[in-house]
Amino acid sequence: MQELQTAVEQSHSIPYLYHPALAIKRLKKMNIKLTDTQKIKLLNSTDIYGVMQQVLLRENKIDRNKEHFWTIGLDNANRILYLELISLGTTTSVPVEPMQVFRIAVQKAALKMVLVHNHPTGEMKHSQGDIDITDRLLQVGRILGIEVIDHLIIGEKAYNSFSDTGLLQQIQESTRYVPNYQLQAKIKQEAEKIGAQKEKLNLAKALKGKGFPISQIVELTGISEEEAKKLKPKKA
Repeated sequence: MQELQTAVEQSHSIPYLYHPALAIKRLKKMNIKLTDTQKIKLLNSTDIYGVMQQVLLRENKIDRNKEHFWTIGLDNANRILYLELISLGTTTSVPVEPMQVFRIAVQKAALKMVLVHNHPTGEMKHSQGDIDITDRLLQVGRILGIEVIDHLIIGEKAYNSFSDTGLLQQIQESTRYVPNYQLQAKIKQEAEKIGAQKEKLNLAKALKGKGFPISQIVELTGISEEEAKKLKPKKA
């Protein structure tokens, strides 16, 4: 659990809509029992929604008018390990804490995770808050070695998948919630790659200047044949 605590502390806090006057009912984590037919291998967002739609419709009508936040833990083959209700909020927001999200994942040794929350209005469009919490949880997951592979916004009759729309890929490129030490290491790694590539190109230019055939230049430097052909030979 210390690893989880450290991971959460390394990620910046994110505000969510909350005020005592909203009287948000905070729940303890509630493990949702799945039938044998629901314990499937998730291949795509349609599979995820097929399970989550049934879970949502199981709720009484009053609770369906509140936002829920669930997580689905998966093994490396995308088989469901657990389905957890993390939090129940109001009609317009739901509080989410990384510690609650990842505690069960660590306990169950999940390697992948799907985030799911509902919009009681039926509007499937994501908010900036939805993007922010996805970003933060994705970064905490990276530290813990648990990959967030999708975030679904669901309703009783429709859903929106961050992965299917390409939004998850955009969030993965964000550095907003990347801890400083990781960001610095990433920049250093990229700089080293650029430096190594320049060395390869300089070597390739020298070889081309000495009359080496393209095939040998490619083999010796590791650059592509197209790159080798475009290079101007370096005079000896």
